[in-house]
Amino acid sequence: MTEQTQTPRLRLAGIAKRFGAVRAIQEADLTVRAGRVHALVGENGAGKSTMIKIVSGAETADTGTIEFDGVPARIGGTTDAIALGIATVYQEPQLFAELTVAENIFLGRELKKTGRVDWAEQNRRVVELLERLGLPARYATVTVGTLSVAEQQQVSIAKALAAEASVLILDEPSAILTDAEIEVLFDVVRRLTADGVAVVYISHRLDELFRIADEVTVMRDGRTIGTYPISELTVRQIAHLMVGEELSDARPHRRVPDGPTVLELCGLAREGRFHDVDVRVGKGEIVALYGLVGSGVSEIAAAVYGIDRITGGEVHIDGKRVTPRSPAHARHLGIALLPANRKVEGMFGFQSIAFNISAGQLRLLSRFGTFLDRAREKAVAVDLIRRLAVKTPSERQPINAMSGGNAQKVVLARQLVERPKVLILAEPTQGVDVGAKEEIHRLITELAEEGTAVLVVTSDLPEALRIADRIQVVRGGTTTEEFGPDATQVDLLAAAAGGTA
Repeated sequence: MTEQTQTPRLRLAGIAKRFGAVRAIQEADLTVRAGRVHALVGENGAGKSTMIKIVSGAETADTGTIEFDGVPARIGGTTDAIALGIATVYQEPQLFAELTVAENIFLGRELKKTGRVDWAEQNRRVVELLERLGLPARYATVTVGTLSVAEQQQVSIAKALAAEASVLILDEPSAILTDAEIEVLFDVVRRLTADGVAVVYISHRLDELFRIADEVTVMRDGRTIGTYPISELTVRQIAHLMVGEELSDARPHRRVPDGPTVLELCGLAREGRFHDVDVRVGKGEIVALYGLVGSGVSEIAAAVYGIDRITGGEVHIDGKRVTPRSPAHARHLGIALLPANRKVEGMFGFQSIAFNISAGQLRLLSRFGTFLDRAREKAVAVDLIRRLAVKTPSERQPINAMSGGNAQKVVLARQLVERPKVLILAEPTQGVDVGAKEEIHRLITELAEEGTAVLVVTSDLPEALRIADRIQVVRGGTTTEEFGPDATQVDLLAAAAGGTA
């Protein structure tokens, strides 16, 4: 039987799902075949997360049909999905750090013998799974908390395989991995497909799809636009299908003001993290600190904002030496930070947009310094929602019900309640789609043109080239070469990796 005629492992047709007045999916189809990697892509809010929730049993479709190995199936909950052999591995491993690998893999479905847990048999089965994924057998008895994020992700995959999963959903698996760890992940995926497992791969990093996927389904506005062999597309063509219009690689034309220096880092250091960091950002200027994962670039942002202690060097604001002792002190000095991990460090998930915007700004939004002025809170939230083009029916909507790009704009809005002198943006478009990335870049440029000194801390090379007036490369925990916006990717990668252009 040829690949084209074999019965699909999983087929969804005519799927629709509504949440109140919001139609998350209007009409979507997905066909996944055994032994293949099927990429699912789309802008934030396109419907792919809802689609995956339906497949995994976290949500139930309003209409549509599901078939598994050619037989009609009903997925009314997660137990139905697991019984069929469908498992989902999320970006952040959902494991218990204090338990061993074997205990995590068989948690809730322990193997028993004469009424007691058969530890020997569990460990034997775990060793088989680890060897299948290319991990050392000794990891079976190792505590999960001692493993790297990449290894924990592989343990999550082993847990799925222990439940005899024949469809494995990987939701943004590479977002928090280094390049070397991504290669290990890809090796694992190739081993699984060789064994006949069907893999659904979700990622915003379109370039990596060409290294691992066989076909790609594109979603837009709650519909599937189409499914294509990956070999017939380019990154630009996928992006075009996702947003419905051409995206320009050209950097927006803008005149960089020759203003006074607002932020200056002179020989900045934090013991064991970074050293001899020299950066200058002028009024209305956008400067990017670019470095590969592990270069120390993210730690620099944390220190300037007062999260981590500075052990050497100086920070100057408007020519005056300052020492940010805490985030609150940094805000008092006129420094604002958009954190990289918005879910952990920047959001109150179950709270409203208005609450998330006003959090940390109670001094400005309170009456008599004591009671929050609800009318003012609403007015400020509505104004920033309009200015930042946040897509939401109301300022009362919980932030965890929003797409990643819109949630990022809400976290950014909080920094703008009191216009900062210096805005530090750590990985500002991490985990958002190409359309939201364009909007966030536009907002950053507008803020600079209004006089804010902007420091973008990023490991995203195209982002650094597209948005920055100057790019400062960080390697081995220190600033090295500086480039203008006309630099090439080869120049920057060579500088960041320690090679020559």
